[in-house]
Amino acid sequence: MKKYLLVILSLFLIGTTIFAVPAGNNKSKILVVYFSLPEGSDPNNLNKEGENSTVVINGKVLGNTEYMAKIIQENTGADIYRIVPKIPYDISNHRNLTNFAKEEQKNNARPEIAGKIVDVSKYDTIFVGYPIWWADMPMILYTFFDSVDLSGKTVIPFGTHGGSGFAGTVETIKELEPKAKVSDNGRIISRNSIANSEKNIISWIESLGYKK
Repeated sequence: MKKYLLVILSLFLIGTTIFAVPAGNNKSKILVVYFSLPEGSDPNNLNKEGENSTVVINGKVLGNTEYMAKIIQENTGADIYRIVPKIPYDISNHRNLTNFAKEEQKNNARPEIAGKIVDVSKYDTIFVGYPIWWADMPMILYTFFDSVDLSGKTVIPFGTHGGSGFAGTVETIKELEPKAKVSDNGRIISRNSIANSEKNIISWIESLGYKK
C-alpha cells in the first residue's frame, strides 16, 4: 500500500513540475510602441533643432522618445515596435516640418504607417511613446490607435516634450481606447533633461512593477 502511495505522490510531483509556469514568464507579454523623429543622424553635424530632438549615445544618434523606448525595452524585456510613416517626414527644415505637422493636425489627418502594424493581441501591457507636437500627439499616433484594439489591455503612455508636459494626451488616449486600462502613471520628460534621465526612467519602471 505504501508503494502505491509513493507512486501516486511521485506522479503528482512530476505533474506539478511539468505544468508549473516559470516566474517572470509574463515579460513576453509586454510591448513597447513608439514614434520618434530625430532631426539628424550625424552626431558631429547636428544643428540646434537636431540637438533638441536627439540623444547621442556612444556616437549613435537616437530620437528623444526612441531613447526612452530603448531604456524601457531593455529594463522590462519587452518586445518593441517603432511606428514609421509610409511617407517619411522632411526633417531637412525644422520650420517646414512643424508647419506640416500643424497642417496634419488641422486636417485631422491619419498618416499611413509603413509595413504591417504590430499584432497587439498577444500582449497584456503596452507602453506607448511619442513626442508632443503642437500640444498633442503626432497624428500618426491616431492612425495607430484607429488600427488596433486595446480592449482590456494596460496602456502606459510615455514621451518627451518641450515645455507642455503630456498636454492632455493621456485623456485623449482614454477617449480613443475606452475599453483599455490607460495608466495615469505615465512618464513625460523634457527634451532639456532627457539625456540624463536613464536612472529616472528605470526608477519609474520599477515603481510600476515591470522591472525585469
